[in-house]
Amino acid sequence: MKKNNKVIMALLDYGIIVAFLAMIVVFSIASKNFLTTNTMFTILKQVSITGIISIGMTLVLLTGGIDLSVGSIAGVTAVTAAICLKNYELAIPLTCVIALVMSVIYGAISGLCVTKLNMPPFIATLGVQTSLRGLAYIVTGGLPVYGFTKAFSTFAQGSLFSVPYPVILTIVLFIIFIILLSRTTIGRYLYGVGGNEEASRLSGINVVAIKIMAYATSGFLAGVAGLVLLSRTASGQPSAGDGYEMDAITAAVIGGVSLSGGQGGLPMVIIGVLLMGTLSTGMIMCGINDYVQQLVKGIVLIAAVAYSQFSQKMRNKMAAAS
Repeated sequence: MKKNNKVIMALLDYGIIVAFLAMIVVFSIASKNFLTTNTMFTILKQVSITGIISIGMTLVLLTGGIDLSVGSIAGVTAVTAAICLKNYELAIPLTCVIALVMSVIYGAISGLCVTKLNMPPFIATLGVQTSLRGLAYIVTGGLPVYGFTKAFSTFAQGSLFSVPYPVILTIVLFIIFIILLSRTTIGRYLYGVGGNEEASRLSGINVVAIKIMAYATSGFLAGVAGLVLLSRTASGQPSAGDGYEMDAITAAVIGGVSLSGGQGGLPMVIIGVLLMGTLSTGMIMCGINDYVQQLVKGIVLIAAVAYSQFSQKMRNKMAAAS
C-alpha cells in the first residue's frame, strides 16, 4: 500500500515533466525541424518574458491572491521607457530606474486595494489592468513610440556563449527567487500567509506588508519584462504585454502552484513556462493558426486547474488514510 502511495505521489509531483517530454516527442514527430538547437533557443527567448512575469505571479498566488495587471504593467512600462528615451532623451540607466519605480508603484496599488480596501484580488487587479492599458493608449495617442536610441536594443540582440541575454536574465531571476522562497524568512512568510492567513497574523506576521510586497514585486518583475520586450521590439506599443497574465497564470498552475495559496514552488514553474513555450512554438511550426492556438491554451489552463484540484484532493485523501 505504501509503495502504491509513493507511486501516486510521484505522479502527482512530476506528472507535468512526463507531459512536457511527451509534448516534445509529439512535436518532434510532427515537424522535422522542431528538435534543433535553433528551435530550442527560439523557445527559450520566447519564454523569457513570460518566465520573468511568472515569478512575480507565483509570489502573489502563494499568498492566495492573483495578479491580472502584469500584462498591462509590462506594456505601460515599455511605453514609459520609450517616451523617456525618445521625448526626453534620458540616459538608458535612468530610464530603466524610472520605469521600474513606476512598475513597483503600480503593483503596490494592487496590493493596497487588496489589503486596505479589502477588494477581491481578481477585481482589484482587473481594475488596475484596465486602467493601465487605458493609460498606455492615452499617453501614446494609440500609436507606437519608436525612433529612440538603437543602443537599447543591444540587450535583446546580444548573447553570452550563444545564450541570449534575456534568457540569462530569466535564469538569474529564477535562481534568486528560488533561494528567496526556500531559504529566507520572507519566503516562509509568503507560504504561511497563503496557507493560513489568520494563523500567520496571530503568530505576529505582518500579513498586510507581506501581501503588498508580493504585489509590488510582481509589478517590478512585470516592469523588467516590459523593458526586455521594448528592447526586443525597439518600439513602445500601447498593446504590448496583452495576454501575458494568462500565460503566466497557466505556467504557474501547470507548475503546481495552488490558486488557493500556500503551495507550490518555482522549480516546477520553470517546467510550466517551458511547456507553454514549447506548445506555442510547436503549434506554429505545425502550421496551426492563432485562433486554434488560443483555444488550445485555454483548454490547457482549464486542464491545469482541474489537475491542481484533483491533485490536492488526492493528497488530502492519502493524508487522511495514513
